[in-house]
Amino acid sequence: MDRLKLKIQLLCADQIAIGPGKADLLDAIRDTGSISAAARALGMSYRRAWQLVDVMNRCFAEKLVETQPGGGGSAGARLTDAGTQMLAAYRALSAQVEGHTGGEDFDTLAQGLRKVPLPPAD
Repeated sequence: MDRLKLKIQLLCADQIAIGPGKADLLDAIRDTGSISAAARALGMSYRRAWQLVDVMNRCFAEKLVETQPGGGGSAGARLTDAGTQMLAAYRALSAQVEGHTGGEDFDTLAQGLRKVPLPPAD
């Protein structure tokens, strides 16, 4: 049933500590070694990427991303051990939820959906 898409967001008070977009950002930081390169790869501004990293770092008990400022070879960003662990756990949980395509509740929701939304009320 491709009409139901479940999205996992973990909340920390009123902040989204991690969700699909932040997980993608963590993947990109891991792959590029840089917040700015990760932002470019995802088509977002450096400022927005940095804000998302800041929220994640403030919401988890341990920082998920560690930055090293400067212009030398050691400059950039990397996932901490906690970041690697939280990303893996988030991806595993998402796969479990997305892989669950049966059950009475799932079927009830799927059957209750319209194929297309009604037009907006005037």
